[in-house]
Amino acid sequence: MANRIEIGAVYLGGLAQGLALVAVPAAASALTSRAGYGLSAAQYGMLFAPMAAAAVVASAVAGDVAARWGMKPILLLGLALDFAAMALLVASRPLQGQAAAYGVLLAAMAALGGGFGATLTAVNAYVPAFFPRRAEPALTALHTLLGAGTALAPLLVAILGGQRWTLLPLGVAAALLALLVAATSQPMALAAPRRGTKGHTRAPARLWAFVAMALIYGICETLLGNWAVPYWHGQRGLTAAAAGVVLAVFWALVTVGRLGVAVAARWLPPRRMYPVLPVLLLVAFALIPRVGGSGGAIAVFALAGLGCSALLPLTIAFAEEQFPTLAEALSGELIAVYMIGYGLASFGVAPLAARGFGLGNIYPAAAILALAMAGLGFELTRGRRSKGRAA
Repeated sequence: MANRIEIGAVYLGGLAQGLALVAVPAAASALTSRAGYGLSAAQYGMLFAPMAAAAVVASAVAGDVAARWGMKPILLLGLALDFAAMALLVASRPLQGQAAAYGVLLAAMAALGGGFGATLTAVNAYVPAFFPRRAEPALTALHTLLGAGTALAPLLVAILGGQRWTLLPLGVAAALLALLVAATSQPMALAAPRRGTKGHTRAPARLWAFVAMALIYGICETLLGNWAVPYWHGQRGLTAAAAGVVLAVFWALVTVGRLGVAVAARWLPPRRMYPVLPVLLLVAFALIPRVGGSGGAIAVFALAGLGCSALLPLTIAFAEEQFPTLAEALSGELIAVYMIGYGLASFGVAPLAARGFGLGNIYPAAAILALAMAGLGFELTRGRRSKGRAA
């Protein structure tokens, strides 16, 4: 039975992961301003390429590594990589404006991607093992803390001010170091995952639909999460602080929406909510270029956050439910696919903008992707009694 230190290390690890994950998007104004790092839109977008690649690799191989050596090394590796990423972000600050700073930022993002893939795999495995009779509410609490971290990061950067943004990764690094020491001192025992997917050589068509859902969701969420500050501050004229608040509201509503779906599941099956969430996202994408001012920006990104909220957790839950023999591998593999979409949206915007197709055009065009998700969501839940997890 897990003790309080083990449980705390896992749950606080989720909170720290959320803070670390959004540290760079929250500081986009400092990274792209001439007074800061002076990165171009293309350089900013390419920062996320090594992160996405490392996260895909970590998510894809974590299950096999854990089956051989246990889950504790995966958790420790994830926390260590997250710590390295935050330390490198802090180390880049004295180098801003120099070519070396960009190399340090790229290294930090690669470490963050590996940390994200490993840590998320580990904490999602530990929580159901800690609370086998209350797995769903326990996972909801974990993802609420993760979401709280993503919402707090841009607010903290806005409060600190653009040029002092590295105080955030400095504080997160200190917390991660403490969690790493605590987790190392504990048994963190967990049964190795079964490796029951090796005999499958051909994935069913329905499984590919879940893959498509995770990929498209990764693109849509990243267009909102990584490009909100450059769009509202750099193109629409909001202050850096106001743009940070818009981003914070987006992530806050992602978290609130997940909790809302979990609570509403007592009266309304998640399979009925699943196809509706992309419709909210569709409306938000269509409205983004048409609203103005901080109030309009906050409102439309709040709607987008609600639309995103439970889509990825429910996608994983429904996939595991409909393909129980593949359940051990599906979570990590769908997270890896999600990160591919994250990467495509992160470093695909700048080339499109160079060809005259900027974010003001990309956001309404992304409504087509949201429409595709609505269709997939309807098909994947049609005629099925899916409980799903809203965690």
